[in-house]
Amino acid sequence: MKKYLMFLAGLFVAVNANAEGVILSDTYAEEESIEAPANNSYNQTKSDNYERRQITPAVKNILSNDTSDPLFLVGDNQFLSDTSIYSADEKIRFGQFIGYGVNPNFAVHLNMLYQIDFSGEDQNGFGATEFGGTYRMNHGTGEWRIKSDVLFGLKLWGSSRVRSPEYADSSYYAGLRFGRQYTGITLAGTIKSTWVFDDGRGLSYIDFIPEAYFRFRYDWRAGIGFDLRKSTNTRLLDNQEWLNFKLLRQYGNTQYVGKIDYELQEHKLQFGFNIKILF
Repeated sequence: MKKYLMFLAGLFVAVNANAEGVILSDTYAEEESIEAPANNSYNQTKSDNYERRQITPAVKNILSNDTSDPLFLVGDNQFLSDTSIYSADEKIRFGQFIGYGVNPNFAVHLNMLYQIDFSGEDQNGFGATEFGGTYRMNHGTGEWRIKSDVLFGLKLWGSSRVRSPEYADSSYYAGLRFGRQYTGITLAGTIKSTWVFDDGRGLSYIDFIPEAYFRFRYDWRAGIGFDLRKSTNTRLLDNQEWLNFKLLRQYGNTQYVGKIDYELQEHKLQFGFNIKILF
């Protein structure tokens, strides 16, 4: 009996020792599996983030959603909504622009305009609906880093009571836009020719528009441009020289834009406000 009790006591001590050894071994293995990968993952993440910051140019992130930049092109499979309101010559004009990026080189757009006339001339109604596109010929990867685009479009189905050239029915335009983008500034120029095929009011005019666009801290932007317009029929459309200024604040993919345009020859002044959202 005494031998039997001593055997049980020895067996109990042996089993308990083995159990403690297993528990300690498992605990150590868990600490190894948790701590080592966590530290490696943390260090690897810091390294990846550092390398990404070094490789990814900041200008690319700034320009990708700056929809008011003169050289902006709607990206592949992206939508741009631009809602506008203008006040000029006792008229209020509303507009809705919708752009879509077909691929990285080509974007199409639809632009609808409506005018309310308070001057007594009864020029109320919808302007011609504009269908257009932009094709990027050069992404600015060459030695001079000059981006260049071809612009084209047509306007149809306008109200017969809205006679201003921008709202005229059956008009076509084509142009070239070019410039260079820097981190803090974009310098661009646009040459665009428009032909208006309107019964009794046919004409054509050409616009040359140099622009400078500035990017400031805290997502503030400002732009200044000059629109020199020459008309083939000054009885219907005078030669004009417009000075354009805009100031905007960007929140994510949304921009709130205020504009002031001043015509130097006839001293006309117009104000505008835009909300641009990139989807």
